[in-house]
Amino acid sequence: MAKLNTEELLDAFKEMTLIELSEFVKKFEETFEVTAAAPVAVAAAPGAGGAGAAAPAEEEKDEFDVILESAGDKKIQVIKEVRALTSLGLKEAKDLVEAAPKPLLEKVNKEAADKAKEALEAAGATVSVK
Repeated sequence: MAKLNTEELLDAFKEMTLIELSEFVKKFEETFEVTAAAPVAVAAAPGAGGAGAAAPAEEEKDEFDVILESAGDKKIQVIKEVRALTSLGLKEAKDLVEAAPKPLLEKVNKEAADKAKEALEAAGATVSVK
């Protein structure tokens, strides 16, 4: 395989959807046994102070997945909301909506998850936050 330079890699990433890029990051982390979020976790740990064992439990509750359960009757409106929330293209958003139940947003904060849920439910979709 030919070695790619940084610009070629960035161009390849620009062509990927957010879901494809997320899957790539997971595979990368598994393959090289690294975590992309490690610097953030290390920076957040000193701020926790004497919280000790409570810090990991809180950290888990900070990340939520927004799952599109079904599109409902107004599929076009739901596709529009999915595009607005994820910046997916029309085809990718349509495919995601038609393949429901599917994760729409992964590891987002509570505020973003609630906003996404409200917007999607207003468009007629059935959504769960886990």
